[in-house]
Amino acid sequence: QVQLVESGGGLVQAGGSLRLSCAASGRTFSSYAMGWFRQAPGKEREFVVAISRTGGVTYYANSSVKGRFTISRDNAKNTVYLQMNSLKPEDTAVYYCAASQSYSLSRYSGDYWGQGTQVTVSS
Repeated sequence: QVQLVESGGGLVQAGGSLRLSCAASGRTFSSYAMGWFRQAPGKEREFVVAISRTGGVTYYANSSVKGRFTISRDNAKNTVYLQMNSLKPEDTAVYYCAASQSYSLSRYSGDYWGQGTQVTVSS
């Protein structure tokens, strides 16, 4: 089992940047593919991006973030990151990180979830 804690959310103006972090407990972080999801008010949670166990493969499920968001991980620090640049008001959401034992990034679904961190982008 793994416990996840997100941080780094906040209020930013359109065009700005934020970096989210997700720290995982336990010694088996590198055995999980990691992903980021987001849920905007009144909408369903959507899959944003996932990264493989070694960090060598990434999958961006949402074309609107490709080129603006970058997922990365540091297995030595048990942490996955989401660098978000050129933020838009429509990126406003609660962002969740997830850990999964799945080997499919394109059909990624989380087995374990963090509590979420709010990202608000003002226009």
